[in-house]
Formats: sequence, C-alpha cells, structure tokens
Amino acid sequence: MTTDSTRRTPLVRLRSDGAVDEATLAYARTKIDAVLARPGLPAVTGEVRITRAAAHHAGHPWAATADVRVGRRQVVAVAEEATGTELVDRLQDRLRRQTDKAAHYWDDGRGTTAPPWRGGELRDGVSP
Repeated sequence: MTTDSTRRTPLVRLRSDGAVDEATLAYARTKIDAVLARPGLPAVTGEVRITRAAAHHAGHPWAATADVRVGRRQVVAVAEEATGTELVDRLQDRLRRQTDKAAHYWDDGRGTTAPPWRGGELRDGVSP
C-alpha cells in the first residue's frame, strides 16, 4: 500500500509503504514541516518515504528516507528504528542537521566578489 499525503507543504511529498498507520504519518508530517517550513530556508522540494517491513522478526522494521532539495543543494537523510515515533524523531534530527548545513552554504549571490587580480571589480567600480 502506498499513501500520498501532501497537506501543508505541497512541494515535499510524504509517502508510505507497508502497514504505516495514520497516527505515525500525521506525526511525521508535523515533524517534517517543523524542519522544512522554517523561515530563512531557500525553496524546498522533494520526497520523504516511510516504510514498515512486513517481517516481524526484523530488528528495525521501520525505515525512512528523505530526499529533498534545499535551494540548489540536495539533502539526503536516512533512518532505521524499532518504532514509528523513534524513526520520525531520528529522521527529524538528521534532516534538521543536513538542512542547516545546506542553508549555511546556500549561495544566492550574497558571497564575496573575486579580487581584482582574478577578474573582479576594483573598489571604485572600474574593472581591470
């Protein structure tokens, strides 16, 4: 079974495979929105997939993969846990850390210009 819910953040899809309950999906949507809908982040698009294994003997039957693009940088976060809430919390931590890195290195032209000996402009606006 594959579910697709795109409520508040339509550019980041939340998908599920396996027997993932609605409470876990709602909890995941809340946590993912808290990370990706923060002010100051560039445009965010992508997909988060939560999977629950059918085998009951698996040590970590819950798995999640977040593949999102923050501005021009790709962010990938992967987590495996024993329960759905532990999985979502771990994924949120990893996703926040990766998006903070991407936002920190986000280049939108606000960086420094090249020095004059590298072809940049001189201080008075005249290029060499």
